[in-house]
Amino acid sequence: EVRRKFFGTLYNTYGFFALYANVDQWQPASYTDGQPTVNRQSTDSQSQGCAEIDLWILSKLNSLIKEVTEAYEAYEPTKAGRAISDFVQDDLSNWYVRLNRKRFWGGEMNNDKLAAYQTLYTCLETVAKLMAPIAPFYSDKLFLDLNAVSGRDKCESVHLSTFPKVGDNDAALERKMQLAQTVTSLVLSIRKTSKINVRQPLQTILFPAIDAEQAVDIEAVKDLILSETNIKELVIAGGDSHVLVKKVKPNFRELGKRYGKLMKSLASALGRLEQEKIAELENEGRLALVIDGTPVEITTADVEIISEDMPGWNVASEGRVTVALDITVTEELRKEGVARELIKRIQNYRKTAGFEVTDRIQIVFEPNENTNTVVEQYKDYIAGQVLATSITIGAVGEGAVDLDMDDYIIKASITK
Repeated sequence: EVRRKFFGTLYNTYGFFALYANVDQWQPASYTDGQPTVNRQSTDSQSQGCAEIDLWILSKLNSLIKEVTEAYEAYEPTKAGRAISDFVQDDLSNWYVRLNRKRFWGGEMNNDKLAAYQTLYTCLETVAKLMAPIAPFYSDKLFLDLNAVSGRDKCESVHLSTFPKVGDNDAALERKMQLAQTVTSLVLSIRKTSKINVRQPLQTILFPAIDAEQAVDIEAVKDLILSETNIKELVIAGGDSHVLVKKVKPNFRELGKRYGKLMKSLASALGRLEQEKIAELENEGRLALVIDGTPVEITTADVEIISEDMPGWNVASEGRVTVALDITVTEELRKEGVARELIKRIQNYRKTAGFEVTDRIQIVFEPNENTNTVVEQYKDYIAGQVLATSITIGAVGEGAVDLDMDDYIIKASITK
């Protein structure tokens, strides 16, 4: 399991980095104490968002260095190993690389792309050093492969290099990104239970913020959430807006220990709790009640706060975070979903056909009533995603491939 989930994920992350670094003939720019120093600030809003995610992963990396160092010093290698594994799987691979793939694809080597390379290099090199005491051979291979090109560290082995030092971390930035990860996870879980593929765009996420800080945090990361979940818009509602109906389910085991004789009346009162009181419980973490003349204090650990689905919406919650997803698929959204499915099939064909990542292609789709209007409407979008110089509808001739769209087959000629 560790070989597959940790070492396999780390290998794939390095492989992704090496593939595009070689294509771009990337060379490390200046570094200071292991940190990329390229200027990440830009007046472009998208670049600012990307810059922030660079700073976030470096902040998480510094938190990891601190945790791993403390674990080693306490002779807790298992704790250190699990921390490194969680960082590689959850933060580096499944979040940073996933959200930044397009920064490495094509285009010129601008400051934004350079920052992405430097940041990912720093994370990989630091992970190699952190894991060296407990995975000596793998870490040495990773370290030497990285430095064979960069020449940044002159040591002959990772075991002769300097162990990473703890730098500053940004707690506020880590909090915002944790919120983004939680919301994304909840939205994807709704998609899964609703059997709506993530390539199918949806219109709206409704986020009821329980306080001003949470509203500011979600606004700061909403573009990342929308991009990762394939949703058009995120609407922030106040915690007291009552757009979502919430209910409180008592934890009888915990409450029964303190209020055994009052439990029947207490459970009834919690079932009738007003939305304002539920919001107060979520915000303050506790709520004072009077049950049969007896003062009672309820905490969030004593209950489970659940949200009810609304017509056309599905709701999910985790801790202080609740989201509602509009699961209605309009005709326009359906067409865009088909376009994304076509892109997926074409990209899969590029891989099986042995095309290089930089190869340009030409595509001819056979006329098909399921896709004709989609191809015409989203021609430029599809071309940009699959590096096509032309997309037409017409006779495909011999050598055409079958693109299996699950419910039907569309034939296409895809050539370099």
